Amino acid sequence: MAYVDMLKTFVRVYELGSMSAAARDLRVSAAVSSSRISDLEKSLGVRLFNRTTRSLRATAHGELFYKGAIKILDTIREVEGGIAEITAQPKGTLFISAPLALGKKLVAPLIPAFKLEYPDISVRLRLSDRKVDIAQEGLDAAFVLGPLPDSDMRVRSIHAFERVLVASPGYVKQHGMPENGDAIIADGHKCLLLRYPGATEFYWNLYVEGEIRGFHPEGSLESDDGDVLTAWALAGCGIINKTRYDVATQLDAGTLVEVATATPPTPQPFSCLYPHKRLQDPKVKLFVDHVIRGTRAEIERVAASTSSGKI
Repeated sequence: MAYVDMLKTFVRVYELGSMSAAARDLRVSAAVSSSRISDLEKSLGVRLFNRTTRSLRATAHGELFYKGAIKILDTIREVEGGIAEITAQPKGTLFISAPLALGKKLVAPLIPAFKLEYPDISVRLRLSDRKVDIAQEGLDAAFVLGPLPDSDMRVRSIHAFERVLVASPGYVKQHGMPENGDAIIADGHKCLLLRYPGATEFYWNLYVEGEIRGFHPEGSLESDDGDVLTAWALAGCGIINKTRYDVATQLDAGTLVEVATATPPTPQPFSCLYPHKRLQDPKVKLFVDHVIRGTRAEIERVAASTSSGKI
């Protein structure tokens, strides 16, 4: 087991480019992480990383060893998965990511029931609205809101969320009701923007006479947390582009109202992505099936309880 721990540490140090980041990811101290790498280098008789006080970079030996270490760890996972399938006692740790709002409302509430049914499986859930790199971050599965990039990942479609442009009644009273996307831009409406580190061009895709057009909204308030944008909208700070599910309660209560209804936003798909190599791991399939089943049931329940009947 000690050698496997060394391999896992090496892989995360290589992928994250930092000894301390790998230690945090593996929930061990930086000293333990460093010790494992040193022990591995002594065992192999080669240096795997060139270290300075400011940087860490894999050597040629490290580059070669990484490819082999990945294969070894994948084989171990497959064998463990096969044993778990035979014994009907899946165990191990799942690394999962989800967007903030939907992760809180849909994914996280389903985990206690999963844990109750499979007590030997640990779940580490990361919530963030930023784009994630499944392979780079060592994730078993990622729940993603929005268009999917081209990749070799396995995709499970969950739901296409209707999106709406909304603002508070107070904002509309003060700044007027924009009829469409062109009015939002031409009249200089304040827009609340979801941005994250590394984001480049920003735009809203709206339907204009049956065709999709990209609009570039402007605003002086932006955040990488969608819940923060909702709070700002409720405070009368501007217009947000949200899933109807996310603001269904506020729309029914009248604390937010739809604007620019002549040019609604395009729907946003909610999907689950996971690497093909995880298909052999029964705990991944069990978790994904559990969350997708529960998510769809919750979406149907919320849709039935709203005045529009749509989500």
